[in-house]
Amino acid sequence: MTSDPVAEKSGFLRMYMSSHPDTLVAYAKWYGEISEPISSAEMSAIDTKSMTLSCKMKNGSTKEVRVAIDPPMTGYDDVKPRLLEMKAIAQEGLGMIKTPKITSFQFPSAALRVLFILYPILAYFAYAPVNDPSPLFLPARLLGTYVGSSVGYWLLWSVNATHVLEAVYTWSLCRRHETGFFVGTVYILATIACGYPIWTDLRKRIQNARIESVMKVE
Repeated sequence: MTSDPVAEKSGFLRMYMSSHPDTLVAYAKWYGEISEPISSAEMSAIDTKSMTLSCKMKNGSTKEVRVAIDPPMTGYDDVKPRLLEMKAIAQEGLGMIKTPKITSFQFPSAALRVLFILYPILAYFAYAPVNDPSPLFLPARLLGTYVGSSVGYWLLWSVNATHVLEAVYTWSLCRRHETGFFVGTVYILATIACGYPIWTDLRKRIQNARIESVMKVE
C-alpha cells in the first residue's frame, strides 16, 4: 500500500501550524462552518485529502472539525501553496481580506495545442470525404468503416459544447474576481475556442494572487 506523502510529515506540519493559530481558526470557521466563538484551534492530523482540527470553544467545550482538501494534494510540495490558498479563501469568505482582482488577459501556451492540433484532427475526421480514394483520407475511411462516418462530426461538436459549458465556469471566475467587461469577454471567448487550458491558467493566476495577498499580510 502506498503511503501518504503528506501524512508522513504530519508531525512537522502540525508543529509548524501551531505557530499560526489564527489561520487554523479561519479554517475551522470557514470550512468547518463553525459559527460559535472559537478561542483556539490545533491541527491534529493532515494528509493529502483532509486535515483535522481540534477547536477549543470560548464556552469551554471542544469540537473536532474535518476539513476536506479538494482536489487532493498530489504530494508534499503542494502543501504550502494549497494551505496558503485555503487560508486566503477562508479569509475572503470571512471578510478579513479582499478577493483578488484579475485585470489582464493571459493566453497560456497549452491552448495552442487545442487550436492547432486537436481542432484540425477533429475537423479532419468530421469533414473528410470518406468516399474519396485518395490516401490522404485513408484514416477517415477506416474510422468510417469501423465506427461510422459521423463519429468525427459528433466528437467535434461535443468538444464545442463542452467548451461552452466551460465558458460558463470561466464567466463565474471573471465575475468573482472583477476582471472587467473587456478582459472577462476575452476570457470567455478564449474558453469557447480553447477550453480547459484557459480556465485552468486563470485559476492558477487567481491562486498566485491569493498567495501573494496572504504573504503581504503576514
